[in-house]
Amino acid sequence: MSELHPLLAILLLQAGYNTVVVMLGAAALGAATGIVGVFAMLRRRALVADAVAHATLPGVALGFIAAVALGFSGKNLSFLMAGAAITAVLAALSIQWIASRTRLTEDTAVASVLAVFFALGIVLLTVIQTLKTGGQAGLDIYLLGATAGMLREEAITLAAFSLIVALVVAALFKELTLISFDADYARAHGFPVRLLDLAVLGLVLAVVVIGLRVVGLVLIVALLITPPAAARFWSDHTGRMTLISAAIGAVSAYVGAAISAISPDTPTGAVIVLVAFAILSFSVFLVPRAESSFARSVREDCGVHHDLISSDRSTRSSCRHARRARLRAHREFSGIDAPEHAG
Repeated sequence: MSELHPLLAILLLQAGYNTVVVMLGAAALGAATGIVGVFAMLRRRALVADAVAHATLPGVALGFIAAVALGFSGKNLSFLMAGAAITAVLAALSIQWIASRTRLTEDTAVASVLAVFFALGIVLLTVIQTLKTGGQAGLDIYLLGATAGMLREEAITLAAFSLIVALVVAALFKELTLISFDADYARAHGFPVRLLDLAVLGLVLAVVVIGLRVVGLVLIVALLITPPAAARFWSDHTGRMTLISAAIGAVSAYVGAAISAISPDTPTGAVIVLVAFAILSFSVFLVPRAESSFARSVREDCGVHHDLISSDRSTRSSCRHARRARLRAHREFSGIDAPEHAG
């Protein structure tokens, strides 16, 4: 076994204890991002996730400044994570307020908030350089990610967080699936669409903040979106797609952390994202797609409605209308001549 290639040996957990801890912790985070990313993608919240991720930069900087001012180490993890969480929440609330209270569209609100918060973060990093505390040394790991220093307790925290995410999504799975495909239908039948949207946003915020140390704020959104994008090519069923996305996220993080262990100077987050993109590329070019697969997903969408609402005549009519609208949208988007009468 000593003749194994170094990468293969690491992948088989025949490396140092710290490397194994790092790989398993990264895999736990990858699984969590894969699960949350499915609903962020289906609800078209990818850009919001990107803005929230970039908005953590001023929070990290403010956490550093606050820790130093109170006599703690500037790299105190509690201060840095608290600061990141606060500014991430402020960014999300700002986007919602601008989109709902002004004439600006959501994409404009996202772009504006992202630019302002990231610019503020750059200014604060410049301020930190003037402090007599060793400058911003060490803060770069929150930009590009670095897992080499991950402790056993941190890996356990990531595993527990991943389990909590899985349990929350499992508890709300039908509701999240329904609002992802037909929010108007859900709203008409009394489902709290706004609260469910906030639940998705809350999961995104949690994943972004806890993933800063592993992937970095620049690339965490890629780990949120790339696994579900790849999983979408393997299944049209939301449940299976969620499981596949979690697996892709975990494998990407596991392999990426292993590669980074061989080349310690390589940013871990960048390697993890490149592995995820390689899986996405494989899925795009090698997984066969067919119109019948989409038609099957439309039938399953109607099945979701029947699971949630009694199968009366109005419900069946709503399902038929929803299927026809979805088929029309699919035909306009892909150019495939899907049949109008799916029901």
